[in-house]
Amino acid sequence: MDSTQPTSTGNNSRTGFNIEFLATTIDYPTFSTEQQTDAVMIDGSPIIDYTHFSLTLSSTRKFSYWVGWNIDGTAIQRLSRTGLNFTKDPRIPDQYQAGNDLYANNRLDRGHLARRADLTWGPNAEAHQANRDSFYFTNITPQMDDFNQSGQAGIWGRLENALYEDVELDDLRCSVFAGPVFHTEDQHYRGYQIPVEYWKLILFTQDGQLKARAFLLTQDLDRLQVLMALDEFRIYQLTMAELEEHTGLTFPAPVHEADDLQLAQSGTRHPLDAASDIMW
Repeated sequence: MDSTQPTSTGNNSRTGFNIEFLATTIDYPTFSTEQQTDAVMIDGSPIIDYTHFSLTLSSTRKFSYWVGWNIDGTAIQRLSRTGLNFTKDPRIPDQYQAGNDLYANNRLDRGHLARRADLTWGPNAEAHQANRDSFYFTNITPQMDDFNQSGQAGIWGRLENALYEDVELDDLRCSVFAGPVFHTEDQHYRGYQIPVEYWKLILFTQDGQLKARAFLLTQDLDRLQVLMALDEFRIYQLTMAELEEHTGLTFPAPVHEADDLQLAQSGTRHPLDAASDIMW
């Protein structure tokens, strides 16, 4: 580990993302050397655990590279968010987390990476702790209000729901990874660079076979530069190779083997117009 790497000695005792949650072991993604050096370390690890989810935080961008979470569809509880406030994780130095200073008096929404409704499952105390944990700023990224209001963003928010509606999942379980795409040209605002592309990877088992489905929310799949104000966001379904190219992350071999869709080349691929366009 680089001696200058940001570290914390905070207690990382929560159980976090369960790599054995599905029939196939799904390990965490690995990083480029640059990402590894940039990751905030807690108790000597770049993996920061919460209830039902884990993440790796960028010390320079102050948002997560990725968040991974498990969803047990048999044990979901519908819990209220009343009284829950967005807050910085006390285990991590403040200077490595984006906080309310980014979101005050502007059009930026605080967007959950791991959806709150996905996390509130299990025994009552556990579900309530997951509900609270989802509001740490480490699980939040800035999203423009028109991003959240676009028709494509509506599909984005329904991806997990669409999976449960359209696929007979083994044991009603799935695991999800998601995060922003960091680009050097991302806009600077209040001392932060604002990501405007997002990715999501959904893993599930059907008839005993692991499947992996990757998605990218962007303005242009082949874009050279993101110009948020000029065009509406679109959702594309990706191959694992494309996802790794966009994120700089590397996913384990079983995830690649589970990517069994035959997708067109990116230059001719069409965005998803409705949840029914998703190929599960």
